[in-house]
Amino acid sequence: MARKLFGTDGIRGVANQGAMTPEIAFRIGAAIVYQLKKRVKHPPRVVIGKDTRLSGYLLETALASGVCAQGGLVMLSGPMPTPAIAHLTTSMRADAGVVISASHNPYPDNGIKIFASDGFKLPDEAEEELERLIESDAIDRDRPTGGDVGAAERLDDAGGRYVAFVKQTFPSDLTLEGLSIVLDAAHGAAYRVAPTVLRELGATVHTIGVTPDGRNINAACGAVHPDACANEVLKQKAHLGIALDGDADRVIVIDEKGREVDGDTVMALCAMRMLRDGKLRGGALVATVMSNLGLERAIEAAGGKLVRTAVGDRYVVEEMRRGGYNFGGEQSGHMVFLDHASTGDGLVAGLQLLAVMLRAGRPLGEIAAEAMTRVPQVLVNATLPRRRPLDELEATGRAIRAAEIELGRTGRVLVRWSGTEPKLRVMIEGENEARITVLANGIAAEAKAELS
Repeated sequence: MARKLFGTDGIRGVANQGAMTPEIAFRIGAAIVYQLKKRVKHPPRVVIGKDTRLSGYLLETALASGVCAQGGLVMLSGPMPTPAIAHLTTSMRADAGVVISASHNPYPDNGIKIFASDGFKLPDEAEEELERLIESDAIDRDRPTGGDVGAAERLDDAGGRYVAFVKQTFPSDLTLEGLSIVLDAAHGAAYRVAPTVLRELGATVHTIGVTPDGRNINAACGAVHPDACANEVLKQKAHLGIALDGDADRVIVIDEKGREVDGDTVMALCAMRMLRDGKLRGGALVATVMSNLGLERAIEAAGGKLVRTAVGDRYVVEEMRRGGYNFGGEQSGHMVFLDHASTGDGLVAGLQLLAVMLRAGRPLGEIAAEAMTRVPQVLVNATLPRRRPLDELEATGRAIRAAEIELGRTGRVLVRWSGTEPKLRVMIEGENEARITVLANGIAAEAKAELS
């Protein structure tokens, strides 16, 4: 089935246009409950959370109405991180969880992500079934009436529940006392819970990005713009900085000298510590094809292995579950610790890194520098007027094969269409950064010529 709504991470687009209208949100809510009623004998219970975008009000109300129209019961958490909704879905014994968020996108965008009752994102086939229901008239027939219509309630203690959950993922024999931490919540969903977690674990917390106004989410702050966090780390002379994105499912860390520590390095540090402690199941770290070749070499040198997946944290999680692994993530800062959570959680990941740093007894910058040696990596994004399968682009294909032959086993070439934007992404790794830049730009130029 050709997917019209769902991309690699749910549905996303400009709010109040296209796939992100209240009419479609209503149908999504109705379709979720219609689907659930085939599997459960009680009125389906659905947790709905959102980030801090202005359009969250618009879509939350429509989505909840769709759930109620099919006889479902809604639990509204208000602004809450994506991983918090996954946790609440399981801890509240709900039948599904829905997050209204466009993650790291600017505020005019919004999105919808759906979790099953086990706290995991829906697989492709379940999303395809939902699309069929949304487009059909099945959800418009035989709607319940009278006392069978659904209802909604507010989860006033949602934040406290999530704070308690995150805190218990931090080792009980450690404390953050004496640490000065800059926390950038991107004016997003974690603006209240993230500072609370760190302070209750003992840290001195300097906050930025904690005054959302509906329009400033991800604006010059957070994981998308870590310079703000880096500058504050230097200003406060902090031990490190933690920069979350709008829905707090990913994290970028800043060391004590204001330098960015990306997801690959964080994964290297955590995975190698887990390997030493005998806690990395299967001796494997799961990462996407975008993770740096240096990460693969570092894990192998430590006696482990790197298992690669397609881009998207959902595919990382699917491989972890299939292979029985317990740690994986993305270079962009999505990290999944399956022993603690069912999806990427920026706060949980930040705490696991803090535990590694505390056990090492050394500054983050020092241990990060030793974790892995990055292979130069270039990423070129080409915005194109239309999409075509890559195997139909002959000149582009020749350029890709030529680059692969030239690099041989010393580098990698990855060309793919974005799952959320009309862009062709060209990523090349190799020892000579100037040369791989030329190769990447050459492939992008061929694609533009063929699709112009």
